[in-house]
Amino acid sequence: MNLSLFIAKRYLISKKSHNAINIITLISIAGVCIGTMAIVIVLSAFNGISALVFGLYNTFDPDIKITPKEGKTFIIDSPAAEKIKKMDGVVYYTEVLQENALLKYDDKQVIATIKGVSGDFVKMTRLDTVTREGEFMLQRDSIDYAVLGYGLARRLNISLIDFMHPLEIYVPKRDSRAVINPEDAFLVRSVEVSGIFSLNDDFDYRYAILPLSLARTLLNRNDELSAIEVGLKPGTDVIKAKKEIQEILNTHLPELRLSYARNLRLSPVVQRGGESLDSLPLTTEQNAKVATEGQPGWVVKTRYEQNEILFKTINSEKWWTFLILAFILVIAIFNVIGSLTMLIIEKKKDIQTLMFLGADKSLIQKIFMREGLMITLTGVFSGLSLGLILCWLQTTFKLVPFSEGFIVDSYPVKVIPMDLALVFGTVLFIGFCAVWYPVRIFTRSNHLPG
Repeated sequence: MNLSLFIAKRYLISKKSHNAINIITLISIAGVCIGTMAIVIVLSAFNGISALVFGLYNTFDPDIKITPKEGKTFIIDSPAAEKIKKMDGVVYYTEVLQENALLKYDDKQVIATIKGVSGDFVKMTRLDTVTREGEFMLQRDSIDYAVLGYGLARRLNISLIDFMHPLEIYVPKRDSRAVINPEDAFLVRSVEVSGIFSLNDDFDYRYAILPLSLARTLLNRNDELSAIEVGLKPGTDVIKAKKEIQEILNTHLPELRLSYARNLRLSPVVQRGGESLDSLPLTTEQNAKVATEGQPGWVVKTRYEQNEILFKTINSEKWWTFLILAFILVIAIFNVIGSLTMLIIEKKKDIQTLMFLGADKSLIQKIFMREGLMITLTGVFSGLSLGLILCWLQTTFKLVPFSEGFIVDSYPVKVIPMDLALVFGTVLFIGFCAVWYPVRIFTRSNHLPG
């Protein structure tokens, strides 16, 4: 065994002449242990919250979402849509049209977002698995149904067994002029509510899910979409798929402009390959409208990019908390400096004996460096072990429960090995710096014989 390590171990476990040194050493180990344990628990708690939030948004938000760069809607032609559907890794393709509307049920009313979706939506989001009442059904036998978030249903006091009062949806008519009767300015449709889903407050109090055909009728938008949501196979490279979708949309730029022009119904438009907008049979004013509003511009975002601010906020809070706890740990490690300094003073005679036997200052320095690192390592491993045990207990026995009605029944924790490695490295680095400085100062002083 290395001589300096052997002596350092003896100094660590042997009884000192002054009981205060033993107490300070134990306090030093306990301080490092508690600080390390706290960091492990806090980081695991943040990981659990992050995983929970990501899981909630993972249910409602698609892997990739295409939205208009400007305005509320856009048009995509059939060839571009077919190419996206046939991409490698694409399993779900959902067209979405959404807008704010007034929902009325019996004598109650509320402003909400109606979201018209095509067939793949239920398979992609699996919202049927979080349906609390009824069933997630949008169409049956050519009859349209609505599915509401739990918050909306509670505000409207909806009963799924009350067939006397359907849900009424009010949407302002497009290009409506001033009318005497305000009700004439709205398009109204009545639908039955088939189910109520519960995900989180952001969605539960906001969304009413409808069939795409009903949303297009209400909003009078035959070919326009608010978004296209794409679901990918597990393991598919999301960034690569995003770039491929952008390339497909850019390739079909001329066709998409012409699709927009036709949809305006400004005048009969015949698509002529290679012709510019100026050559289309539209007036100057109409051409300007097509050039401005029909300029295809898309924003293609991954799931992370759709909620980038949220996830960045969670991550920044996690690392700021880590830095604060690391600073507290620095203060706790000052106990190691005190313990080491008192040990050096107590072992002054032993040091002189070693020097007379031929030991140089380098060996003396190594002894106390290793002594300090052993104190730090004992605290680190104890803290990591206790932190992992408490995280396991929380996961298994739910020591910190949530109140009833929350999406989960206990505080979520998730241990990430990279976090443990970071904690270990950080504490070891702080401990090394704390030990190195007093030992260097001591070896340069007159405490050692020349």
